[in-house]
Amino acid sequence: MNPSSFMAQVPPDGWGRPGAGFKLVTKPLPHKRHREALSSIAELHQRRLAHGVGEGLLLSGPSGAGKSTILRAYHAAYPRTHEAERTHIPVLLVKVPSSPTTKSLAGAILTALGKKNAHRGTAPEKTTWIYDLFAKCGVEIVLLDEFQHLFYPPSLAAFRDITDWLKNFLEDTQVGLVGSGLPAAELVVDSNEQLARRFSERIRITPFSYDDADDFLEFRGILKALATHLPLPTETPLFEANLARRFHVGSYGLLDYAVKILEGAVSVAAAAELGCIDLSVLAAGFRNRVWRDVPERLNPFHPESLLRPLDRVGEVFYLHTRQDAVGSPFARRLGMNLAKGGR
Repeated sequence: MNPSSFMAQVPPDGWGRPGAGFKLVTKPLPHKRHREALSSIAELHQRRLAHGVGEGLLLSGPSGAGKSTILRAYHAAYPRTHEAERTHIPVLLVKVPSSPTTKSLAGAILTALGKKNAHRGTAPEKTTWIYDLFAKCGVEIVLLDEFQHLFYPPSLAAFRDITDWLKNFLEDTQVGLVGSGLPAAELVVDSNEQLARRFSERIRITPFSYDDADDFLEFRGILKALATHLPLPTETPLFEANLARRFHVGSYGLLDYAVKILEGAVSVAAAAELGCIDLSVLAAGFRNRVWRDVPERLNPFHPESLLRPLDRVGEVFYLHTRQDAVGSPFARRLGMNLAKGGR
C-alpha cells in the first residue's frame, strides 16, 4: 500500500456475540481524529520513502483516546512479508517497556523484529543487531507505543542515556519514528534539544468536546454507528441529544469508555434476561465497567444525575486532567525541572 493513499474509511464488523462477556470488536471507526493522525503518519512514511531521511512524529493524549488503535491500524496496513532471503518489515510496532533502559528498549525492538534470545547481549551489541536487521528487513517506519514510559527510567543517568540513544537511533537508521503515549511523552522529547527538533511535528489526540457543536455532533454520529452493532435494541436512540450528553459525561468524550459502557450494559441486560437497553441498564453498565464506586447522583445515567464532568479529586477521570508529571520521584523532579526550562 502506498502511504500517500492510506485510507481510514473502514466499515465496522466482527462485533462479537450477545450475552455475558459481550465485546465490541471492530475495526477503527473513521472519525476525524483517527483520519488526521493516520494521514500524518502516512505523510511521515512517504517522506521517508521519497527522501530517505528519518524524522519523528509524536502522538499524545489521555488514556482511552485511541492512540494505540491508530498505531495498530497503520501497522496492520503494512504486514510483514516473507521473501526468499529475508522477511520484509516495512512498519515495525514496538511497545516501550516500563522503567526502560537503553538495553531493555533495544531488547523490545529486537523482540518485535522476531530475533531469538533478544534479552541477551549488552546495549551496544543489541544496537548493532538492530541496525543490521533494519537494513536487512527494509524497516521504513517504527511505531513506539507507550512512549511515556521513557519518562520513568530507573535513574537520571538512564534517562539521559535513553534519550541520547533515541536521537542517535534516528540519525543512524534514518527511519521514520512515531512515538505515542500519555502527555508525559512530550516531556521525553522536550528534555533533549536535538530530540525535540526531530519531533517538531506533534499531534494531541483530545477527547470529544461537548461545547464544540461540530465535535459533539461527530460524537453522536459515532454512537449511532455503535448502536447498529448492538445485539439488543435501545429504549432511546444512543445519538439522541440528551442520552448522547450522558454518554459524553460517562466517557469524558473518550470512545474507549463509551464502548466499555455499552459492553457492560449488554452484559447486564443478558444476565437479567432483558430484551432492551434502557437508562437503568446503562447506569449499571457504567458502574460495572467504568466507575465501580460512583455515587448515585454522579452516575450520568441516573435520571437525576448532575451531568457534570467527573474529573474532580477522587473521581474517575481526575487523572485524565492532570498536567503535572506523576510516577517515580525522579520523574516528578525531572518534570519540575523541565517546567522551569531545565535540561
